[in-house]
Amino acid sequence: MFAASCLASCCAACACDACRTVVSGISRRSARIAYCGLFALSLIVSWILREVAAPLMEKIPWINHFSQTPDREWFETDAVLRVSLGNFLFFTILALLMVGVKSQKDPRDGLHHGGWMMKIICWCLLVIFMFFLPNEIISFYETSSKFGSGMFLLVQVVLLLDFVHGWNDKWVKYDEQFWYIALFVVSLVCYIATFCFSGVLFYLFTPSGQDCGLNTFFIVMTLLLVVVFSIITLHPVVSGSILPASVISLYCVYLTYSGLASEPREYECNGLHNHSKAVSTGTLTVGLLTTVLSVVYSAVRAGSSTTLLSPPSSPRAGKPLLPLDKADEVEEKERAKPVSYSYAFFHIIFSLASMYSAMLLTGWSTSVGANGRLVDVGWPSVWVRIITGWATAGLFIWSLVAPHLFPDREF
Repeated sequence: MFAASCLASCCAACACDACRTVVSGISRRSARIAYCGLFALSLIVSWILREVAAPLMEKIPWINHFSQTPDREWFETDAVLRVSLGNFLFFTILALLMVGVKSQKDPRDGLHHGGWMMKIICWCLLVIFMFFLPNEIISFYETSSKFGSGMFLLVQVVLLLDFVHGWNDKWVKYDEQFWYIALFVVSLVCYIATFCFSGVLFYLFTPSGQDCGLNTFFIVMTLLLVVVFSIITLHPVVSGSILPASVISLYCVYLTYSGLASEPREYECNGLHNHSKAVSTGTLTVGLLTTVLSVVYSAVRAGSSTTLLSPPSSPRAGKPLLPLDKADEVEEKERAKPVSYSYAFFHIIFSLASMYSAMLLTGWSTSVGANGRLVDVGWPSVWVRIITGWATAGLFIWSLVAPHLFPDREF
């Protein structure tokens, strides 16, 4: 009986050690996924509160201290902004705590990868505390979010440019006929899609019988930029590749569509309202899911990018299974390695993404009436998308000509 008890105790101890090792490994490798999950949860909470919290917030005295109670849409927007502010503070505090982390041996590395129960509790407390703040602070955060959202969109553009140039360089380095053909085929497909997509934009957003000069200007300007991309890329001095130009062209057309689709539903030049008179709950769900995925992808890619303020990452080979008595020694060696990405910058990106997502869910804080029930609808959304497209075009042109204007500098 005693032997059986000892055997059971040994088995339990071994199982605990094995679980500790496995959980430690999972925590280190999935920390970014966990932060993404927490960020996605914040967006879901924002959306739910936008739908149900307005009647409750109307009864909170330090929020509803107006001489005349505002419209319901004001309280919906205010709920989203308060959750967003809590999310912003959570990631900003983490970013400040992670400044200067260079090695996995730094105690703050454990804070970044572990302590999830405490982090979730702190996040919940921060979000709840935001509903006790005066309206003036929330109004200031709303104004600041417009600038923070612009910075986040700029990061997205830089990431895209880095991606397409890296994609092109990788295929060119193979120096084989197959990859050159692949470059040509992909570029051709992107250009065909660009011009076909442009035709769809003319059909949907410049209906006959309406004065839609602004929409026509947006579409024509995008096509002119596409032509400029091609001319500069094919110029013998630049000696660029057509693949980045084709991908950026397609992306600029997509941004134009996204901007025009954000026009108010009652606007006569928004042809989408002729095909869909009402926006169902399913459409809202798809719109929110798309927003979550795009924001999370940008945050993860920016936070782990070695080209955006991140320390250089070192290749890591797959670790073989080792006896438990050597696990601590191997873990100590792993902890001595430099971090593979900037923890502080990773959290800063999520802070900016919190601002951006709040603007999307509130129509850039100008949604009223029917538009208040939609995701990313309103004239501010239109101009943000259009200006982002122009900024993308400008940065891409600069990436082509800068190395020749300043040959002594590295780009």
